[in-house]
Amino acid sequence: MIKKKIQSTRRNLMLAVSLAAVSWAVPTTGMAQEYPANPITFVVPFSAGSATDQLARAVAQGVTEVSGVSVVVENKPGASAMIGATDVARAPADGYRVLITTNTSHAANPHLYKTLNYDPVKDFRPITLLGTGGQIMVVHPSFEAKSVADFIRIAKENPGKLSFGSGSSSSRVAGELLQQMAGIELLHVPYKSNPMAITDLLGGQITMMISDMATGLPQVQSGGLRALGVTTPERSPLAPEVPTIAEAGVPGYEMGYWFAAYVPAGTPDKVVDKLHEMLTAATQRPAAQQFYKQTGTTPVTSTPDELATFQENETRKWGEVIQKAGIEKS
Repeated sequence: MIKKKIQSTRRNLMLAVSLAAVSWAVPTTGMAQEYPANPITFVVPFSAGSATDQLARAVAQGVTEVSGVSVVVENKPGASAMIGATDVARAPADGYRVLITTNTSHAANPHLYKTLNYDPVKDFRPITLLGTGGQIMVVHPSFEAKSVADFIRIAKENPGKLSFGSGSSSSRVAGELLQQMAGIELLHVPYKSNPMAITDLLGGQITMMISDMATGLPQVQSGGLRALGVTTPERSPLAPEVPTIAEAGVPGYEMGYWFAAYVPAGTPDKVVDKLHEMLTAATQRPAAQQFYKQTGTTPVTSTPDELATFQENETRKWGEVIQKAGIEKS
């Protein structure tokens, strides 16, 4: 009898130890780690050195400063930002893979392409706007045009012989809109990202491009390229000597772009709220403020709902511009 009691006691003790081990191995919901508990990845759908890449790296540094969490920037350029956007759309909805993108992927592409591998609305949750900016029209210094008017004149004398490069929808639509409004015909040369187009422009492989200020202006300041005009309604304080394209020969011309952050659809509200808090705080940190100042980008943040409404309005606007330019659904 005593032996049976001892065996029973041993079994009960072993069962108690086993249950305790299970309770420690599987934490309750209240004991789960708070987000973010792991490094975060910012996916940039453009190449290193692009304006979006520069902003993402500046904001990543700010997020680390305000939260102590490591942030990795991963470039996935190509297909007019579709590769990077698709990557994040299919990622786990846990807040650890964030798309830092522009109107290219989330406003222009639905009108430019018949087929997208992602849905800009259904596949994402918006976090915040990160800024707005303008572009600059540049040519190689050896090219004879000294102004927008010169360029238009030469283009009309040589229909289809001058080329323009673009590595984003903003850049492409800016060039297409110029053709439409100025009545000229140019050859479009697509690139994975604007820095790649700039490289070929520096080498004389293409005639012109309309680039984001962050990519194009440094080449102008170094003497590698010549600026003909800016796409904003007013001259840029970074290059006040460069006229607007509107005042330089194409009245009414205007074309800008914007940056924003998104996560996969289904990401929990608490994660979205925390990301919004970290990202908006990061835009106030020195690295981001330096980016804004050096590139002429206007700092703009928003709530997720405000970004959703803004994106809806921008998608409609870009659709109208693309349709008018005659380049929709290629």
